[in-house]
Amino acid sequence: MDSSLKKIKNGIIDENPIFVQVLGMCPTLAVTTSAKNGIGMGLATLAVLIASNFAISLMRNIIPSKVRIPAYIVIIASFVTMVDLLLQAYMVSLYDALGLFIPLIVVNCIVLGRAEAFASKNTVKNSVLDGLGMGLGFTAALGVIGLIREFFGAGELFGFKLYEALPDAVQGQIQPISILVLAPGAFIVMGILFAVFNHINSKNKAKAE
Repeated sequence: MDSSLKKIKNGIIDENPIFVQVLGMCPTLAVTTSAKNGIGMGLATLAVLIASNFAISLMRNIIPSKVRIPAYIVIIASFVTMVDLLLQAYMVSLYDALGLFIPLIVVNCIVLGRAEAFASKNTVKNSVLDGLGMGLGFTAALGVIGLIREFFGAGELFGFKLYEALPDAVQGQIQPISILVLAPGAFIVMGILFAVFNHINSKNKAKAE
């Protein structure tokens, strides 16, 4: 496999921020009541990851080691502010839905962790690929969690009311599992997906060995 694709695959599967590293739990639990919100949050984080990794890798040799963490936070905060203002200007409904969790990307351990563990030690190209892979992995995880919670918990998919499209006789026998769109539902869905993801990973590792 090409090294670039391998780095991207690493973030999506091998070191997925949610299902493998168990990072970024706060936004994962809070914003995944719908697939749209989950994907929106993931893409906002993806943009910040790529931009901050690029900038930090570019300046890694001129940032003094004693102030590297404050410097990283300033760089990340700058890009988060840009994303926040863009969403506020062009995607108001998504901005209102995500609310405080957009500014909180500044302290998201995925973003700061990749800055410290990878971007500060690697080339610009590899750092951008790492940010892309981790961002796609985060977006995919939030999207899947949001999709499951929205579909089974509200009977909707991207806002489209699926249950209303069913015949009346069927609607009476099928009811959404409303707990899935509540806080406990996030833990239930994540627990099931953790088990599935780890089972698949274990089988793949066993085959590779």
